[in-house]
Amino acid sequence: MRLILTLFLALTATAARADCVVLLHGLSRTDNSMRVLQEVLEYHGYHVVNHSYPSEEMPVENLVAYVGQSAHECGDERLHFVTHSLGGILVRAWLAHGHPPNLGRVVMLAPPNHGSEIVDVLAVSETLRRVMDWIHGPVSEQLGTDANSVPNRLPDSVDFDLGVIAGNVPLNPLGPYAIEGPNDGTVSVESTRIDGMADHIVISTTHSLIMLNPVVIAEVLEFLRNGVFDHGITLPAALRKLANP
Repeated sequence: MRLILTLFLALTATAARADCVVLLHGLSRTDNSMRVLQEVLEYHGYHVVNHSYPSEEMPVENLVAYVGQSAHECGDERLHFVTHSLGGILVRAWLAHGHPPNLGRVVMLAPPNHGSEIVDVLAVSETLRRVMDWIHGPVSEQLGTDANSVPNRLPDSVDFDLGVIAGNVPLNPLGPYAIEGPNDGTVSVESTRIDGMADHIVISTTHSLIMLNPVVIAEVLEFLRNGVFDHGITLPAALRKLANP
């Protein structure tokens, strides 16, 4: 009986040990944009690493180092990533150089996996291109849909456990003008897809606010736990999921 109790307590302690989740915000944002998601994940028992990185100051090639720095803080814990927009491209670039042995799952929110058509439109005009650079820095020009853009120079399929959440509410007035098909105002739904992903879901939300949507947050939890999304989830069901660790 004592042996059984000891084994049970050991298994319970192992199960209770928190996995680690690294959050990576999008272009021209800070860790504050992921703060609600951080608090929900912590409430559900995850160890969360959520730091700002200088997305407006340097190109992707330099920003990738910040992914490794955050991942290092997880130590030997199982390592997950939840990203918004540019953050997803940084994780793809980091993992293209190899996977850590403790890699878990990755959830990308509105990732421009094949680039953003908005960048294409703004880059046509020299004046608009300079304004884009002034506002968003050198990385902005790297995120177009052409073959030489950073997303399209990365491996064209993923070899890690990936779930992608796309939005389809284009609050950005340029969205309907610049992007064909369903989009979130910055990235087309089609551009969020990538070969090798485990699951993909479209939720009624916009690019800049996707990380605050309660259904999105519930789906993040669902994928981190089970490796698939709950495609039939409702808002009340999502709220219940968030309230019950």
